[in-house]
Amino acid sequence: MPKIDIATVPRRKGSGYPAPFAAAAGQRIKQALGNAGGLTDFGVNLTQLPPGAWSSQRHWHSSEDEFVYVLSGELILVTDAGEQNLRANDCAAFPKNHADAHHLINRGTEMAVYLEIGSRSDIDKCHYPDVDLAWDSQVGTYAHKDGTTYP
Repeated sequence: MPKIDIATVPRRKGSGYPAPFAAAAGQRIKQALGNAGGLTDFGVNLTQLPPGAWSSQRHWHSSEDEFVYVLSGELILVTDAGEQNLRANDCAAFPKNHADAHHLINRGTEMAVYLEIGSRSDIDKCHYPDVDLAWDSQVGTYAHKDGTTYP
């Protein structure tokens, strides 16, 4: 496979969350490097998180492993256990079906850049313990925890 020209990989700003949950991750910028390289078993995103932004709502996956590696800047990793600082060359792993919800927050003054690597599963369910939100990859849309879909 030839070298991926990152400059040609589309940049996606924001998230697919419904309102009001989209606002916290509204400034994040992702480039799907794994898709650009034709990968299908796992994804790799180059993510930029400006000051004040969140990576996502706090969540955990039933059937997908996740891994983040910080390239630059400083982030706060928030899990059920509390908060930890992540800086350049720090990493964190989130095994599938481990109910420890997590997300990253940039409380610094500089853009933070990190790689986000995760498996892809057709049967994944994503749980958001802090908000009324759920994701089922078999349904393909966000829903309330009672199963009713968002408009």
